[in-house]
Amino acid sequence: MAMRDIRIIGDPVLRTECDPITKMDDHVRQLVADLLETVDMEGRAGLAANQIGVGLRAFSWNIDGDIGYILNPEIVELSEDEYQDGDEGCLSVPGLWYPTERAWYARAEGVDLDGNKVVVEGEEIMARCIQHECDHLNGMLYLDRLSKKNHRNAMKELRKQGL
Repeated sequence: MAMRDIRIIGDPVLRTECDPITKMDDHVRQLVADLLETVDMEGRAGLAANQIGVGLRAFSWNIDGDIGYILNPEIVELSEDEYQDGDEGCLSVPGLWYPTERAWYARAEGVDLDGNKVVVEGEEIMARCIQHECDHLNGMLYLDRLSKKNHRNAMKELRKQGL
């Protein structure tokens, strides 16, 4: 296992759609170990593989002491009538927090290292994490979901930071 560096906005890997995992080999096992170790820090809720430079569909989470991972996740259900619009941040966009609308409930399905079906679901922060990390795997950042005004302000802040 290894604590991996987080890729920061501007790195092309963050804007590239991740490939499905087709073979559970040592490379994928190491990826999962690295995702789990890297997400296991205070203040980290989720981590997608491309945030550590790997273009494969995998993410880990660390929500209320529950740490886990999912491979090849696909969102299969979102609440249609209940939303949340709290502030959202991202390890790859350091220091910025903006109101981001997300579904209140989310459910994703994928597999584990043994090919067994994995279901990850939840409300509030878990739902936000699932949606946020799946966006990463699709080459999106939460900034892409901001209102025009907030997006403009976020870009201005990033320029001030030299990002």
